[in-house]
Amino acid sequence: MHRVVVLALDGVVPFELGIPSRIFGAARDAAGRPLYEVLTCSPDGGPVRTEADYGISVAHDASVLATADTVVIPPSHALDAIRADGLLPAEIAEALAVVRPGTRMVGICTGGYVLAAAGLLDHRPATTHWHEAEQMRRLFTTVRVDPDVLFVDDGDVLTSAGVAAGIDLCLHLVRRDHGSEIANEVARTCVVPPWRDGGQAQYIKRPVPEPAASTTAPTRAWAMERLGEPLGLAQLAAHARVSVRTFTRRFREEVGTSPGQWLTAQRIDLARHLLETTTWPVDRVARHAGFGTGASLRQHLHATLGVSPQTYRRTFQPAGER
Repeated sequence: MHRVVVLALDGVVPFELGIPSRIFGAARDAAGRPLYEVLTCSPDGGPVRTEADYGISVAHDASVLATADTVVIPPSHALDAIRADGLLPAEIAEALAVVRPGTRMVGICTGGYVLAAAGLLDHRPATTHWHEAEQMRRLFTTVRVDPDVLFVDDGDVLTSAGVAAGIDLCLHLVRRDHGSEIANEVARTCVVPPWRDGGQAQYIKRPVPEPAASTTAPTRAWAMERLGEPLGLAQLAAHARVSVRTFTRRFREEVGTSPGQWLTAQRIDLARHLLETTTWPVDRVARHAGFGTGASLRQHLHATLGVSPQTYRRTFQPAGER
């Protein structure tokens, strides 16, 4: 069984601390058996002060990190030493020193500071809460910080934006490990969306739009039902009953990306789902997802994930369904 170990640091944020056990703990196979074991530790095994008005007790010290397949570091509001000079406190460095090479490392929100200070994000893409992005850039100049996304998957090291983006990242890991069917079931169990549109840009503080301004949500829902059909910007704007310019502006304000980028992302998600859950030929998957041809799907999937449809299918589809 895949073991996830969560490292709780002083000042940990309780919401994000609970995400791994809630998401990974809900993942079960067809026979109802758990797919993950989730343990929580502190550097010395002692109680941990949270950012709220209570502390927590943990059952393990940092030695359990040596047994982890995945290590998750939630955010803490007591990372002043790292945020001030980028240096990893000795206690945390000693805890991480027992982690086996090749262990998957995950930083939720400002937990990414710990990974950066440990040198695990050097010359790699990463994200954090949009409010912290500039500070991370200043401290860790070799880290390629992207403040606009909900999470970054760089293989064995993953980082997320703030708060609920930790849910997005953990669901992504379940999907990566066991496919979309199990990840979707976890999402249903936890009453959260399997994935969210757009990135952090939609949450950055900006002037409030006029109350009379309409939303593009109905048009997005309408488009989701027609991903296999040709959908141009003029057609989307016509459905929303606004000009192309107005629709594009409102869409970007609400979603944080352009209509074309959003539409491509939805089609890629649909194609991934079909590759995981069907034995359809690639051309048929491409037509159903709105890419028209297998060549077009291969181009978009490679640009997004760096793999071909066949490789993606071999990776994510259960062996019995290939």
